[in-house]
Amino acid sequence: MKPRISIITLAVDNLQVSLKFYRDGLGLTTEGLMGTEFEHGAVVFFELEGGLKLAIWPRESLAHDTSLPVSSKERTQNSPAFSIGHNVGSKAAVDALMAQALISGATIVKPAQTTFWGGYGGYFQDPDGHLWEVVWNPDWSAED
Repeated sequence: MKPRISIITLAVDNLQVSLKFYRDGLGLTTEGLMGTEFEHGAVVFFELEGGLKLAIWPRESLAHDTSLPVSSKERTQNSPAFSIGHNVGSKAAVDALMAQALISGATIVKPAQTTFWGGYGGYFQDPDGHLWEVVWNPDWSAED
C-alpha cells in the first residue's frame, strides 16, 4: 500500500443539511449532489488541496454498502474515534474559522486556546457530530 489517502467519507444523517454546511457555510468547492439515479448512490464530493476529496454520504447508504449496521450519531458525538485536522497559518485564522463554523451550524466543543505544546487551536463538530480540529502550529507552515 502506498502512503496516501484519496477520499475521506463522512456518514451523514441529512445530505442536504451537510451539503449546505460544507459548501455554503465553510466554503468548500463541490459539483453538488450526484449519484441520485442509484439506490443508495446520492453523494457529494468536495475538492480539497493535494487531490484529496471529502465525501458526504447518507449514513444508511454507507451502512448498506459495507454491510455493517447503521451507527448512531449519538455515539459519534459522545465518543470521538478520530478528528479531522485543518492547519492554518495564524492564531487569527483559527479564530476566524471557528467563528465561521459556529455561524454555519457547528457546535463548538473546545473554544480556540493555546495548546499544551505551544500551538493554538480548538474543536468543533459538524451537524452530524464529526469532530474537526482547527489549529495553528508554529512549527508548520500553512496558507490561509
